[in-house]
Amino acid sequence: MHVIETLVVSEAALGSVPARWDEERAVTSLYGEHYGTLVRLAALLVRDVATAEEVVQDSFVAMHTSWRKLRDTEKALSYLRQSVVNRSRSVLRHRVVVDRNAPMPPPLVPSAEQGAITELERSAVVCALRRLPPRQREALVLRYYGDLSEAQIACAMGISRGAVKSHTARGMSSLRTVLRVEF
Repeated sequence: MHVIETLVVSEAALGSVPARWDEERAVTSLYGEHYGTLVRLAALLVRDVATAEEVVQDSFVAMHTSWRKLRDTEKALSYLRQSVVNRSRSVLRHRVVVDRNAPMPPPLVPSAEQGAITELERSAVVCALRRLPPRQREALVLRYYGDLSEAQIACAMGISRGAVKSHTARGMSSLRTVLRVEF
């Protein structure tokens, strides 16, 4: 049984609606509307769909757990984006440690989702994007894929708007250089 099916119950069937119902409805709504976009964002950052799904699921669980602590529930999506970016960074740091101590070969059989991402990765822009330093890549992905404003990117990355401008400008310059050389 899917999580969404479990949470979608008519109010009449409940009788008196518990206090957590609004919280459940809000999280379910956010999940339905933004799960796919957040997974694609995380996949571009961590370069692995399965891990990206875990990052997004963990972000939703954390938001659900701390829903009552959110000062402004209108900023829940912003909280989720920032959580996905931070958790993606943690995954990448963990990979460095794992690779340093016990390198593992990649899996031999890619998943169906990995096949879809592999098709996306074949484009010259994505290949060039991967060559960028992590902060420049994050800024460009959030700006041009996520279509976020500088303020939203600054919030998601935990940096100033000036740093966002700098990372974005440097990233675009590097991309132009790489793409000119390849074409």
